[in-house]
Amino acid sequence: MLTLLTDNLALWAQGLQNTVALTLLSALMGFSLALPLALARLSRNRTISGVAYGYIYLMRGTPLLVQVFLIYYGLGSFSRELRNIGLWWFFRDAFNCGLLAFALNSAAYQAEILRGGIQAVPRGAIEAGRVLGLSTAQIFRKIVLPIATARMLPTIGNELVLLLKASAIVSVITVPDIMGQARSLYAQSFDLSVFYVAALNYLAVVLLIEAVWRRLEGRNRWLHFAGTV
Repeated sequence: MLTLLTDNLALWAQGLQNTVALTLLSALMGFSLALPLALARLSRNRTISGVAYGYIYLMRGTPLLVQVFLIYYGLGSFSRELRNIGLWWFFRDAFNCGLLAFALNSAAYQAEILRGGIQAVPRGAIEAGRVLGLSTAQIFRKIVLPIATARMLPTIGNELVLLLKASAIVSVITVPDIMGQARSLYAQSFDLSVFYVAALNYLAVVLLIEAVWRRLEGRNRWLHFAGTV
């Protein structure tokens, strides 16, 4: 097993880089989409809330593998149309298709996490902002969002770990991530040890994420206290 690692360090390094990039980028893109989705879910306008709910229900209710296939193979069948509008450069790349699918899927989960975090902010904290003369936007930006973010950090960390483990799915559309490299090496050697090496790679990244997240939670612990006052 050690030989499989040392003799193919460049391949494993590329796989690790692609896996980490896919996980972090999809999480960031998902968060940027999740915030407006969460606000839409909290909207008193039933149409806006209903559309957001429909999107979240669809993305959470269908397998991620199906979503990856629909974007990679489904949109790939419209190559002529995508070329005409200048988007083929993006959709012809398997990594980009996987990234888009993961971001759209993660947005649905993060939106519900955000919604729960926002709803958990104590009413007193919001009222205190109004007493200080802050506008609604300022209250949201300076009070609601920081407290909500601190409260949902553990759940966001879990979502990041789940994204990392799910990233192995993109190997089926030829993305050379950790699992993609393991499958490639197995096809050459028929040695099951490559999957043990892949598992160790995933485990190492999970441990790193957990260590970073514990540090983040420790630095933002005061916001938990602020949100309970």
